[in-house]
Amino acid sequence: MSNEVVHNGQPLLEVTSASQGMFGASGSGDTSGFGGLAIVVPVPAPSERPYGSYFDVLADELIAALPDFDSSWDKAIEKVVVDHDELTLHVRPSELVAIAKTLRDEPGLRFELCLGVSGVHYPEYKDRELHAVYHFRSITHNRRIRLEVSVADANPHIPSIMSVYPTNDWHEREAYDFFGIIFDGHPHLIRIMMPDDWQGHPQRKDYPLGGVPVEYKGATIPPPDVRRSYS
Repeated sequence: MSNEVVHNGQPLLEVTSASQGMFGASGSGDTSGFGGLAIVVPVPAPSERPYGSYFDVLADELIAALPDFDSSWDKAIEKVVVDHDELTLHVRPSELVAIAKTLRDEPGLRFELCLGVSGVHYPEYKDRELHAVYHFRSITHNRRIRLEVSVADANPHIPSIMSVYPTNDWHEREAYDFFGIIFDGHPHLIRIMMPDDWQGHPQRKDYPLGGVPVEYKGATIPPPDVRRSYS
């Protein structure tokens, strides 16, 4: 799809796909009653300078910290997005640890705190189905920034940043447990919520709805995947 939402001549959103129903599930009957609901799925388009707020200052500080701007910036950053008053750098996996260390150590950046990593699954993004999203906070400068890394479902490897931010330990384990993202270099990458022998990754969009029967005042409510379909 090529539809765009434009503001001041600059595209803000690119419509990438559309989903049907409340949850966008497919391959099963409509158990929600919202099967006729069509939802457009947009993603923020790349932003151009000036980014606004303190975002240009952050970009300049990061550029200055890289040894050779022309090659290093293009090598490390796939695109820059400003959306919902947040600056997001889409980082290539191979450069994630170096960028995280630069954000932490450079005096003009000084992002002392990483709030963790969250997994996201976009099954319609060919070769970029799995995303890891990191939120950073600078206590010194009272600023925030996001990093986003995307990898293919067939090769879901992202470097661990525990060597830079040790508090990411449990967050990386959770993203591995629920989404199947493998954080290379993590010292103990095992499941943290699901049993060790659990099959699959429950927060992926291709994971079965599942569920267990629930007894309610003598009646049994079946799990979602066997309920009556409204379609």
